[in-house]
Formats: sequence, C-alpha cells, structure tokens
Amino acid sequence: MKTPKTYLVGGAVRDALLGRKAAERDWVVVGSTPEEMLKQGFRQVGASFPVFLHPKNGEEYALARTEKKSGHGYHGFRVDFHPGVTLEEDLHRRDLTINAIARDENGNLVDPYGGQRDLEQKVLRHVSSAFVEDPLRVLRVARFAARFASLGFRVHSSTLALMREITESGELQYLAAERIWREVERAMEAEKPSEFVSVLRECGALEVLLPEVNCLFGVPQPEKYHPEIDTGVHLLMSLDMAAGLSPGSASVIFAVLLHDLGKGITPQQEWPSHRGHESEGVPLVDAVCERLKAPNAMHDLARKVCLLHLRCHRILEARPLTSLRLLEKLDAFRQPEILSGFVAACEADYRGRKGLQDRPYPQGQYLQRAYRASADIRARDLDLKGISGPEVGKRLRKARIEAIATLAP
Repeated sequence: MKTPKTYLVGGAVRDALLGRKAAERDWVVVGSTPEEMLKQGFRQVGASFPVFLHPKNGEEYALARTEKKSGHGYHGFRVDFHPGVTLEEDLHRRDLTINAIARDENGNLVDPYGGQRDLEQKVLRHVSSAFVEDPLRVLRVARFAARFASLGFRVHSSTLALMREITESGELQYLAAERIWREVERAMEAEKPSEFVSVLRECGALEVLLPEVNCLFGVPQPEKYHPEIDTGVHLLMSLDMAAGLSPGSASVIFAVLLHDLGKGITPQQEWPSHRGHESEGVPLVDAVCERLKAPNAMHDLARKVCLLHLRCHRILEARPLTSLRLLEKLDAFRQPEILSGFVAACEADYRGRKGLQDRPYPQGQYLQRAYRASADIRARDLDLKGISGPEVGKRLRKARIEAIATLAP
C-alpha cells in the first residue's frame, strides 16, 4: 500500500483563497484505513463513514470516500472508503466547486473541478450531476449565497436548475429537521440573510420548507408605513438591517424572519390593512419553531418579537404603566438578556423599509432606559412595614411605574 497522504480540504482552503479566516479546518486522508488511523492515536467518530479526531488538536480527519445514492434521506447513501479511493474521487462528491479544492502538505493546490476559476468569477457552481443526490445542498447553496453575497457571488443558472429539480422531486421532505435547522441557523448568521430566502424562493424550496414565509411575497401593506408595499420585500430589507445591527446574531435575525407571519393569513378583502397580525402570527411562529426544532430561547424571542413589536414602536406615546406591562410581557426582569435582542429585532423591522433605513429608533433606547429605571426598584428597598402577600407586588409595581414616569421620552 502506498504511503497515505493528507490534504486540507473544503472551507479552509476556499476561505484562505478569499483572504478570509476559516472557522475550522478539515482534512482528508488518501490511502489509509480505519485500523491505521486508530493505530496512530486518532479517535473515531461517526458510524456511517470513518471520521477521526486528531489526538492532539481535535481537528477532523476523514478517509477519502465515494458516495452513491441508494435511498431517501441522510442515510440513503452507499459509502466506499477503501484505500484506493483517490483525492479526485473524494472531491467529486462535494457540493460546489469552490468547496472542492484541496491543499497538500507542501502548500500545492489540487483543483480538478475549476474551483479557483469560480472563485475568481464569483460563481457558486455544482461539481457534478451527483449534486442532486443530497437535498440538503439546496439549503447549503442558499446559505453560501447569503454568506458571500457581499463579495458579489451568485448561484450559477445550471446549479439553480438542479436545485429546482431537487425541490420538484419531493426529496426535501426527507430531510431531518435537525439538518434543516442547522442550515437555517447558519444562514441567519450570514452577512446578507435575505439572499438565503431569495435563493430558496427562486428554486421553489421556500414554499416547501417555510411556506409561512413564502406566502408573504405579494401581500401588500399600507404605503404610508411601508413605502416598499410588498410584505416579502419588507422582510428581506428587515433581515439585512438586522444583520447590520446585530452581526452574526442568529437569534435576532431568526426572530425578524418570523416577525410578520400573521400578514400572510390576512383575508385579501382586508388588504392592505393587517389589523391584529401580531397575535395572528404567534401560532405560525410556534409551528415553524416546532417543525424545525428551534432552540427554546430562539423560539421564545421570535414569539415575543412577533407579538410585541408594534408595542415597542409605539412606546414613546405609551403611559408608564403600558411601558411596564411590555417589560413584564417580555419577562425582562427575570430574563434581562432578552431585551437587547428584542430591541434590535424591532429596530430592524422599523428601519427595514424603503427610504427609511436611516431613521433613528429612539423607542429602543427609551425601553431600555425604562427597564433600567424599573429594575433598580427592589421590594427589599421599599417601606413595606405591615405589608405582606399580594400587596407587596402592588407596591413594587407602583414604585416601578413612578420610576418610569420620571423619564423623558
């Protein structure tokens, strides 16, 4: 058997060529066996194909392998990782050409499928027709489009055609919720999350995976408040505004993604008005989060942004009691960490509108000041002599309302 060779592959090579710092490094080993890897001290993980963790730095090393579709879903593949599998064969199974570049131990690049060319031309292009064998690639390509949109990358028309083919085949329904969620969450951390939604919509996948979001497109809103009119366009603008206000905060951007779902079920005869869309949207937010198995904290924030964002917009005209009630509904006194995310999501909604992107959002600053003023009031600091039971809570609320009343809007 030939001496095994190790190559750096995937995102680490791609990002280095783009002048970006890679989050992690992945390696492929050609010409080795599981037994040999274990003998060298590597620790095996994963059951479907051999992936090993380096004994010192914990980085992932996978044996070169080929894959052949044999059924539905993530486990519907036949995997071959014998020592004769070549580097070119391993790279051939990858999704995009820009992710199918390897670098050997001497720094030489191995690029059999034109990844460097596509990096230069800023194109997201599939490696081969085997692209259609894994439906998750529809989400991955949309995520890469969101990540690299600021650099001018676009999805090649032939790749988009394959993404439509996957969607029309019905294969997306076999994706596990956990795999879908991982791509959605990472897309929400991207520089331009609107591109994730747009690409999925263009290939028909948004209607399959997030029908509650898809139906927002073409739904009008009052031009007085939304010069862009279309609810879907507003959503895209709000997502990118959120990415600018809270870079990399998946929880905030995911909440913005779902904040207007109620408008998608407003009866057409009521358009462009959407009275009560906040409360109407909450069950839809719950449905999306439960279907995708979103983490509880992200579900909670999305739910509260959907229900309460208009109250935040109107906070400067609200009575002190109303401001306190908003803070209580947010559960801000028990979960103070939720407030900054809530305010950021509301600001993204408020400024994610045509021609209004630069307007200030003093509402957010006021709500945070109201929280600080009221949170400083503790029951133990009050004169509660002879007071007990529910009356203590009443006195505390009264003192907090008075504290908020001293604030200038």
